[in-house]
Amino acid sequence: MVSLQMDPLCKQVHGGDEEEAGADEAMLWSIQEAVERQTLQIGVSACGATAVVDVLKALGVDVAPEEADRCVKTRLRRNESPLPDYLLSRSEAGATHAQLIQGAEEASKGEVAGRFFHLHPGRLVRLVPWLARWIRNGAVPVATMNMQLAVPDGEEVPDAWHHQLIFGVAPNAIFMTNPLDVVSEEELHQRLSSESVLLIRREDVLQRLTPECCLSSFSDPHWKALDVEGQVRQMTLEEEREEGGKLTTHITIPAAYSSGVTLFALRQSDLGRELLSAPELPLL
Repeated sequence: MVSLQMDPLCKQVHGGDEEEAGADEAMLWSIQEAVERQTLQIGVSACGATAVVDVLKALGVDVAPEEADRCVKTRLRRNESPLPDYLLSRSEAGATHAQLIQGAEEASKGEVAGRFFHLHPGRLVRLVPWLARWIRNGAVPVATMNMQLAVPDGEEVPDAWHHQLIFGVAPNAIFMTNPLDVVSEEELHQRLSSESVLLIRREDVLQRLTPECCLSSFSDPHWKALDVEGQVRQMTLEEEREEGGKLTTHITIPAAYSSGVTLFALRQSDLGRELLSAPELPLL
C-alpha cells in the first residue's frame, strides 16, 4: 500500500486503454473530492467508526464523528492488563463488520443498511468489476482487511487489521480513504481473504509476561487450536537459552474480525432492497 499522490494516481486511472478503463471504473467521489471530504482517523482503534462517518456522508446522512463512534462501540486495547487479558483485548480491539453495520444503522436512525460479503474462504469473484457494479449503482463499500498480509519486502508487519472506505475502482486499482491510498487488486484480495487471526509482536508479549501468568485459562477452542499457550512458552524458552538463534517474532491469536467487504445503501431504496437480498459470493 502506498500513499496516494494526485498526479501519478490520475495517470494510473486514465492511462492505457481508455475503453478498458471505462469498463471497470467507478467512483463515488473524484480524487479531489476524496481529498477534501475524507475523514481522518477519529480516535484510537476507531478506523471502523471513521469509515462509518464517511459512509453516511457519501449517502447524504451527516453524523458527528463522536456519535458514529458511540454507535459503533469501538473497543480499545487494555494495554495495562496482564498478558492473558491484554491478548483477549487485542483479539477484539476496534470493531467487527457487524459493529459497523449496526453502528451505521443506529447513527442514521435506520436510514442506512449494510450487508457484509465474506471473502474467506476464497470466493469466485473478480473484485474490481464486482465493486464497480455496486459503486455505479450507488452502494458504498468498506473493506475489512488483515493488513498483516501482503506486506511489502523490507516493511515492518503492521500491528492490526483495518477498515477503509473504498471510494472508487479502476482496472487493477482500488482507491480508499483513511489514509488516502491506492492498492492493486491482487494486494487487496490477499488482505480480504484472510483467516480470522492476528499477529502479536514479541515485545508486546514478553513485557507483559509474569511468573504467575496463566494462559491455560483460554478455554475457547480457537485459542486452543492455535496453541497460544505453547507459542508463548516457546518465546520464553528462547529468552532463557544461552546460545543465539532465530527468535520467534510474533505469536498468532484468534481475531474477532472476518475479512471481506461491507456494502452500504439507503434501506428504503431499490438498491438497499437488492443489497439485503443478494446471495453470498460463491465459494471457489
